Amino acid sequence: MGINSIDAEDDQFAYRYDVQMLIDRRDKDLDEDEIADYITDNIEGNSLIAAGDEDLVKIHFHTNEPWKLLQYCAGVGEIYDIVVEDMIRQANGQQG
Repeated sequence: MGINSIDAEDDQFAYRYDVQMLIDRRDKDLDEDEIADYITDNIEGNSLIAAGDEDLVKIHFHTNEPWKLLQYCAGVGEIYDIVVEDMIRQANGQQG
């Protein structure tokens, strides 16, 4: 079993973790554009999708720091259906 190096310039796995979750609003309406802007400006990654309405927003993001995304989203609302997959392990045929 080899070790995959990560080169952000040309490696398809520049960002190792595929993070998905749902955010359910707590006490204020959710703004998916505001959430997307914060993630883009503050957490390194790519392939961001933030879609939904004022009650529920689905997040999909590739990053090397999934804990930052989880921490931010947990501050925005209640997070659930959380999935963090290791794309390098999956590509190697291992459990992600």
